[in-house]
Amino acid sequence: MNKKSSIYFDNGSTSYPKAPGVAREVGRLLTEGAFNINRGNYEGAYEVADTVLETREQLADLFHAESSRQVIFTPGITHSLNYFIRGFLKSGDHVLVTGMEHNAVMRPLYAMEKRGVCYEAVYTDEEGNVSLEDMEHKIRPNTKAIIVLHASNVCGTIVPVEEIGKICRERQIYFVVDTAQSAGTIPVDMKKTGIDFLAFTGHKGLLGPQGIGGFLISSSLDDKMEPLIMGGTGSQSDSLKMPETLPDKYESGTLNLPGIIGLHAALSYIKEQGIEKIHQKKMDLTKYFLEQVKQFPQIRIAGKKGIEGRVAVVSLDFLKTDNAVAAFKLEQKYGIMTRVGLHCAPAAHYILGTYPQGTVRFAFSTFNTKEEIDQCIQAFKEL
Repeated sequence: MNKKSSIYFDNGSTSYPKAPGVAREVGRLLTEGAFNINRGNYEGAYEVADTVLETREQLADLFHAESSRQVIFTPGITHSLNYFIRGFLKSGDHVLVTGMEHNAVMRPLYAMEKRGVCYEAVYTDEEGNVSLEDMEHKIRPNTKAIIVLHASNVCGTIVPVEEIGKICRERQIYFVVDTAQSAGTIPVDMKKTGIDFLAFTGHKGLLGPQGIGGFLISSSLDDKMEPLIMGGTGSQSDSLKMPETLPDKYESGTLNLPGIIGLHAALSYIKEQGIEKIHQKKMDLTKYFLEQVKQFPQIRIAGKKGIEGRVAVVSLDFLKTDNAVAAFKLEQKYGIMTRVGLHCAPAAHYILGTYPQGTVRFAFSTFNTKEEIDQCIQAFKEL
């Protein structure tokens, strides 16, 4: 097998290709009028503002929020999580997380220890399954929030957010969910699940550009949360006090309008295709891939071996060669792009038994094909 064309299996990092129409709409904005909203009092600016509002409505509909005003745009999910962790938590607060969390959660939490915030990880087994019993056991009187990723970026295991949301409601604890690997792939119902703070990114499963993301916030949490970043909003400019109305309260400065416009096109595509159809295509590919990998005793699947309770993210541990070397050869010789290492989630690798070597991660998109997986399996045989 010779390197003929590139095969992209790194959709857990960022989706490629983007949804049809994304590049066109971003280009159209930049060439036909990249006007600032909430500042310019002319038709072009109003037209852009209308599209931004439509994008908020798309996201509110996708995540089942009460109002599109609850949709706040940020540069990405890491910024969004910092808004809650560093903008809301106070000295004396206790937080629970899973053992699979990304550094987007763990690094700001670690830094907040200096401010008197403490955290604990709930028991998570070698497949990435979270113990709800241990979670309830570890709740303290000062537990302020439970922060979980909806699906692992390392092994794809889905966290039972509905059950955790029920625990949070019963114990009056704020519920924060990181949807980096689930948004656009599996349904996320903010209202049904009782999520107070839902962080999303636009460039992964939502098939939009990099540099755009955000969060959706419940009314009860918003009443108690202060903006992490303050500045001009184009509204109430006569006052030095930040506006308290949403979304202005959390949206200081110029928004990433090209990113929002691109995300608008991507969300339109996802709605047209249907999340169920997109998810089914990804899981069909994942099932086929997992079945084929099992023929190699020298390759270990980290986490779940089947498709139940997972998304289309698969981590492999090459037992007879260095994972970095395997990933390098896959790309150099066969054009197969993956991600190798600890994937910004070192604790997850301790649990999965893949620390310190990490894994080679394969994450599939609706645009991947069975033929591409066949080429990958043939590469494994040759390697």
